[in-house]
Amino acid sequence: MLPKGIGTWSLTTLQQQLEKTGRLAVLIECGGSGYLKIGPAIEAMEAETEGLGAAFYWTLTHALNKVMRLYNHDDALMYEEQMHEYAAEDDEENQGQYEFPEVEKALPECIRKTLKRDFREGKACDRELLRLHRKGRFKDWIGRLRRIEQLARLPLKQSREYLEEGHYDQPPLPCLLVCFKEHDAIVACFDEESQSMLECSSEPALCAIFSPANPVEVSNALRIVARFIQINAELFSLVESIHESEARRGDPSFDRSESLLRAA
Repeated sequence: MLPKGIGTWSLTTLQQQLEKTGRLAVLIECGGSGYLKIGPAIEAMEAETEGLGAAFYWTLTHALNKVMRLYNHDDALMYEEQMHEYAAEDDEENQGQYEFPEVEKALPECIRKTLKRDFREGKACDRELLRLHRKGRFKDWIGRLRRIEQLARLPLKQSREYLEEGHYDQPPLPCLLVCFKEHDAIVACFDEESQSMLECSSEPALCAIFSPANPVEVSNALRIVARFIQINAELFSLVESIHESEARRGDPSFDRSESLLRAA
């Protein structure tokens, strides 16, 4: 059974493709973005050991990017670059109307320092730091991160050929907004970009196609869906734990309920 909300043209096209092959589809859609303010957690980790907060952030980002779309500093930096390009192409009298978010200046120092490091060397250092602290003060967060990383190690094999036939306008909506502070440059960029995200038809966050007559395909589809749900369950628990820790320090997380693309 196909869920509602993926756009009439895309739904009709996908149904036609499935009817030709006698297959079924499992689609998981993202109707709004989760919200993780990770800055305080990074600061606490960095206070414990230099580099630990950055290691946690990069490992989480790399793991989640394998299985879902995030909106984080990378997206904000691309948006800022795009704004500079638009301004350069615009008439000179209009250039004063542009506001640039200065994303890199808004990043924590530990993240700025590691932005352009060698990927493999950085990954090895991050893994070692997290291993050394897996039983320490932040063992709960690191434990959940390790489970997310393990579950995301193998990419979810989605049915790309059907997505391409669906004529979607854009990739999936971001499943998670990751910022460092309330109202920081990343949030500002997200709020600007989210105004147009819902105007287009977006790919589902997950697409698994299978033939009910083929036990192998059924098993593979169930495995993909189960792993996606497991990753999200661990992620939700991690986000809740981080925000609860911040609330206990008297700084409750920002309510994003008024966002056009809701970040709950």
